[in-house]
Amino acid sequence: MSEDVAKRIAKLREEINYHNYLYHVLDSPVISDAEYDALVRELQALEAAHPELITPDSPTQRVGGEPLDKFEKVHHPEPVLSLDNAFDADEVRAWEGRIRKLLPEGTRLDYVAEPKIDGLTVVLTYVDGVFTLGATRGDGLVGEDVTQNLRTIRALPLRIPVSPDGVEAPPRLVVRGEVYMAKDDFEELNRRQAERGEKTFANPRNAAAG
Repeated sequence: MSEDVAKRIAKLREEINYHNYLYHVLDSPVISDAEYDALVRELQALEAAHPELITPDSPTQRVGGEPLDKFEKVHHPEPVLSLDNAFDADEVRAWEGRIRKLLPEGTRLDYVAEPKIDGLTVVLTYVDGVFTLGATRGDGLVGEDVTQNLRTIRALPLRIPVSPDGVEAPPRLVVRGEVYMAKDDFEELNRRQAERGEKTFANPRNAAAG
């Protein structure tokens, strides 16, 4: 096997991952769809000719991936808990009061707020920086293995890149987050579903989970 082939494959993966990030995360593509497709096709051809070089974090392992509809059970090493709701200011003040009882008197509390995203909770496991397992929350103790389905989400990194200052991912990293679908994407999905005579989704959360 030529060393040049391995280097070219590594370079293509780096370029494709970079353009995936620009397009799907930053919404700021710098190349055309045709140029992107050409990079993917070249990588697919090289990996087909050298299957021993295919790795789980290669962009080809998500392109055209078919989601599964039957899942294996996954036992979470740590419980995946949900957050309680507060529906008015009195409930927030009562919650703060309970927190203050656990802290030294006079401790300053700062609040950080962000928009609530109503999605599907997932737990992602990275080993040596490579995405190896994705699971639903389930009952908090046991979820379902949805790794292959999550690989179809191009905004989800299959490998954690080395930071600009050279810091690499830890040997094992567990990330919790929400899978969700933007309203514009949801409306476009339902439009395509209807055009094909297929069932439409009731709301973005159901579409993301489905």
